[in-house]
Amino acid sequence: MPLVPIAPPAFDLDLAIAYATSDNFTGRPVYARAAAFLHPDAAAALGRAIDLAKPLGLRFRLFDAFRPSEAQWVLWQHTPDPGFLADPRRGSPHSRGVAVDLTLIDGGGRELDMGTPFDSNRPESHHGVGTIGPAAQRNRLLLLGLMTAAGFDFYRNEWWHYQLFEARRYPLLSDSAAATGLMPPATAAAIPR
Repeated sequence: MPLVPIAPPAFDLDLAIAYATSDNFTGRPVYARAAAFLHPDAAAALGRAIDLAKPLGLRFRLFDAFRPSEAQWVLWQHTPDPGFLADPRRGSPHSRGVAVDLTLIDGGGRELDMGTPFDSNRPESHHGVGTIGPAAQRNRLLLLGLMTAAGFDFYRNEWWHYQLFEARRYPLLSDSAAATGLMPPATAAAIPR
């Protein structure tokens, strides 16, 4: 089943694909271009979340969606921490096209305070922590409510990560699953087999 491109106008959200820039925990671009794709089931759930957020005057800023298996290896080689990243030998829900990393933005395009930045590998990034302020706690709960009402499950260690239930029933996908690819051409040669 082909992956669905996630971009305006079909999806009313802001794309800020972190791994296409150096503004991520590796400090360098992982993807060769900024694009987002999802399995059709996840794309439908994201559409429902967008529809739920709209009457509240809110939109989503998408940091990541489908992450090719090759990219998961690049991230793992940088930070082999199973509490923060899925071991690529097991596979990530991102590499199955059924996970998103995102936050909420207001009508002016400003991110709502979530207490930590996206991709922060600190305990303060976990759901339900009492060490963030009340506004950030409310914003996280709002994001959690919108995403779970739309059909997503959450990952307890990352306020920004949502995935479909039973994500492992979807197959792992390589870069070729994205219609135009995300990875630099030389990446495949550097991936363990």
